[in-house]
Amino acid sequence: MQVRLAVRIDAANPDHHLWNNHGTWWIHYTLELDSWRTKRVRRSLGTSDVSVARELRDAAFESLPGVPVGGSL
Repeated sequence: MQVRLAVRIDAANPDHHLWNNHGTWWIHYTLELDSWRTKRVRRSLGTSDVSVARELRDAAFESLPGVPVGGSL
């Protein structure tokens, strides 16, 4: 089974796929498991610093199979 990251990125929003929940930043995105199944992923980044959260988000996306390195999704 090939897993594919299904994201929409707004270049004008540096915090895409991030949200702050009571002071802690979280990442959220959707994986396409096949042509009809998806999986929503939400994970705490464990930081209150938005710049650290952005770095952790980028590293998480780059570590997913099939996602180009360098953030060009």
